[in-house]
Amino acid sequence: MKVIKQSIRDRDMETIMGKVLRFGVLASVTIVTIGGIVYLVQHGSQKPYYQQFVGEPRRFREIQKIMQTALQGRGRSVIQLGLLVLMATPLARIAFSIIGYILEKDFLYVVITLIVFSVIILSL
Repeated sequence: MKVIKQSIRDRDMETIMGKVLRFGVLASVTIVTIGGIVYLVQHGSQKPYYQQFVGEPRRFREIQKIMQTALQGRGRSVIQLGLLVLMATPLARIAFSIIGYILEKDFLYVVITLIVFSVIILSL
C-alpha cells in the first residue's frame, strides 16, 4: 500500500509542478503581449535613436519601480514585469520541489534543492 500512496503523491506533485510551469509561462506571455501592445500604442510612431548608447533607466532595474510604473500603464514596464514573471516561474517550481521533498521526508533532496534555490536567488 505504501508504494501506491507514494506514487500517487509523486504523480500529484508532478502534476502541480507542471501546472505551475504552464501557468507561469502563459501569464508571462499574456503580460508581455499586453505590454507590447501598450508600448506600440504609446511609442509606435517614434523613430529609434542609435547614435548614442543609453543604459536602462532605474525604473527597469528595480522590482519595486517596475511594479509601480507597470501599474501606471507604461508599456516597457509591463513588458519587464512579464519577463520577471517568466524568471520567477522556475523559482516557483523549485519551491514546490522543496515542499514535495519535505512532505516525502527526503531530506537529502531538500538540502540539495535548497542549495540550488539559494544559488539561483544569489545570482539574481
